[in-house]
This record gives sequence, structure tokens and C-alpha cells, in this order.
Amino acid sequence: MKRRVLLTTVCALLVSACASADAPGTPAPSPTPTTGARFPFPQHVTYAAGTLRLTRRTQAQQDDDVRALYARWKTRYLASAGAAGDGSPLYRVSFGSSNPGRTVSEGQGYGMVIVALMAGHDPDARALFDGLWRFVLAHPSGSDERLMGWQVPEQGSSDSAFDGDADIAYGLVLADRQWGSAGAVDYATAARRVLAGVLESTIGPQSRLPMLGDWTDPGGSPHNQYTPRTSDFMPAHFRAFARLTGDPAWNEVVARTQAVITALQAQSAPATGLLPDFVVQANRTPRPAPAGFLEGENDGAYFYNACRDPWRIATDALVSGDATSLAQARKISRWLRGATGGDPRRIAAGYRLDGRPIDTGYFTTAFAAPLAVAAMTDPDGQAWLDGVYDAVRDHPEDYYEDSLALQALFVLTGNYWAP
Repeated sequence: MKRRVLLTTVCALLVSACASADAPGTPAPSPTPTTGARFPFPQHVTYAAGTLRLTRRTQAQQDDDVRALYARWKTRYLASAGAAGDGSPLYRVSFGSSNPGRTVSEGQGYGMVIVALMAGHDPDARALFDGLWRFVLAHPSGSDERLMGWQVPEQGSSDSAFDGDADIAYGLVLADRQWGSAGAVDYATAARRVLAGVLESTIGPQSRLPMLGDWTDPGGSPHNQYTPRTSDFMPAHFRAFARLTGDPAWNEVVARTQAVITALQAQSAPATGLLPDFVVQANRTPRPAPAGFLEGENDGAYFYNACRDPWRIATDALVSGDATSLAQARKISRWLRGATGGDPRRIAAGYRLDGRPIDTGYFTTAFAAPLAVAAMTDPDGQAWLDGVYDAVRDHPEDYYEDSLALQALFVLTGNYWAP
């Protein structure tokens, strides 16, 4: 039985490696002798045909931009968190200046993805990654122990949040491709365990849409399997999960989430393509959530959750070449370019779905950085792409904004690769 399990695992890894090598966003492995990284930073991958890259800064300057932002992010937000029972160090991603002692699963997932992509540049990347993962294990969800509790310190029982677990799982998939799974942590096995929990506890059994967390009752009210957060739509992640596990359910999740995006863009935001933070269903037709649905008055607007959508959708278009994701991201980018008159500093901090700005009082990379990635999908938007990049590449803010900006820079500079 052990031999059969081992052979199955090896075969799955070989299938995953072959599938990844065929993706437009994945370069050939080139291990570095000092770090063992198979895909050491920088990578300079080629994205889907017809998409844009930056032109105002050289590749060397772009790589330096990523290194500089990573150094700042690591100093400000990557924190030591003591040690596990065996003495192994733990690390966490701090919530930043507003609450430095707090960590959320979303940030932990961001950290695991970031340090895996910086392997080869940062000699400590693997040790940091393992410490971040051990912190996840030390703080399981109260509902499904395969998942992480959404915040630490816990306030009572801490259940999961979909986005945190999806990024944690994706980080493990990256780690398996980056370092292999024969070391202290079997990343592939860990990823499969997390993904089994995600699929069982946070994907709607009939809707096949991401639920808000493992606390969501699929048939409940007002939160159920048909009321997703649009920023949980991560098609590039879902494709990677399908490659690792061989489970076609993840391809169905891609199709269902893309269908919701298409419906929302056609029916609720035909002029802008913008998506709401949260979605409800009326007769199985997706609609923006009402005010106060979960977080506040802007739950039905393009606000601080949905601001991530252009990055998630466009990344899939770039690394998979998927025509649906390409059209969805391009629609948002083209509208925004016109609405701002091509001036990145006029990007507002949130919009109604009809395009009315929510807050024009300040510029934030939380909105601008994801939109820069979407600009890569617009063949007519070269000047816009370069302009938004210049506005975000060196604009320090806080944990959330800087984490999004750094991950956007990986894509913008050609240093994001698909596992």
C-alpha cells in the first residue's frame, strides 16, 4: 500500500510538472546551487500573446523595483512568532501599523506566495516559508482543522475565510514546484490536504462557487453557497489546483466563477465591467449585495474587496491565455482608462458599479496596482499601463496596500510564473 501511494504521488507530480511547463506563464526550471530554487527570482517569463509589458523602465530596473518593495515589505510585515514545539521558528504576516499584533489568514497566504516567488533572491526564503506554514498549522479553523482560523489572536472561535486558505494552498503548490517535496515539509501533500478542506468546506456543493468561509451554511440565509465574495474568484489558482490534484472539480469552479463575472458585467455594470464586493442571487441570477450584507454600506460596490478582482482575473488571462478572463479584465481596464482621462492619480478609492467614484480624496495602490495588471490585457493601453506602474511602484502605504502592490509587481515585471 505504501508503494502504491508513493507511485501515485510521483505520477501526480510528474503530470503537474508537465502541465505547468506548457502554460504560457511558466519558464523552464533552472535550479540555483546556493538556494535549490528551481525558479529563482528574477524569471522574465513570457505571457499570453497580444498582452503588454512595461516599456518605460528596463527589465533590470523592474527587477530592482520588486527587490526594493520586497525588502520594505519583509521589514515591515514579516514577523517572528516564536517557535513550534520542536523548536522550529514560526513566522507571521503582521497586519501593519493599524494593528501590528494581528495576523489574518489572507496575509499569511500572501506571505507564503511572496516568499516562494522570491526564492533565489532571498536565501532565507524556504526557511521563512516553512515558518509561515507552521504558523498556519498552529492556528487551525474551529470548523475545519485543515483550514486556518481567519484571524490571530482569535476572538472566540475563529473560523476560516476562503481567500486566506486559497492563497495558503497556492503557496504550497508554488513551494512544491520551487523546492520539491522531499524536505522537512512535504508541500504537495500539505497542499492536497488544505485543498481537500477548501473543496469540502468552502465550495458550494451545488453552486460550485467559493463560499465566504467554512462557517457558511450552503442553504443558509442571508449567507449561503450563492453569495460569494468576488475577490475569491481566483481562476489562475483554481487551474493550478486542478493540475496538482487532477480533480476536475476545480475546472468547474473556474467555469462557474467566470459565468458569475460575465453575468454581473453584462447586467449590473454594462458600462464599466466593475464587480461588487459581495454577490447575492435572485432566482439564481447574480446581483450586487445590498448595503450591510456582511461588512458595510459598500458591500454592493467596487470597494476594498473587489479592488483585487482586476489583478486576479488579468493574471489568469496572462498565464493561461484564457479568452474569457482576457475580455473580463480588458473591459474594466478600458473603462477606467477613459474615466480617468488616462491620469492614474485620478483612480478613486472605490466606485459604484455605474462608475461614480466613492472617494476621490486620495490615491491608493489597493485600487491602482490591480488595475495596472488589468492594463496588460489592453493592446491600446500602453501609455496607461506605464503610467499606472510609475504611480504604484514606489508608493509605500500599509500591510494590505503594500501586499497587493508587491504581488502586482511580480506580474507587471514578468516575474510571476504559474505552478
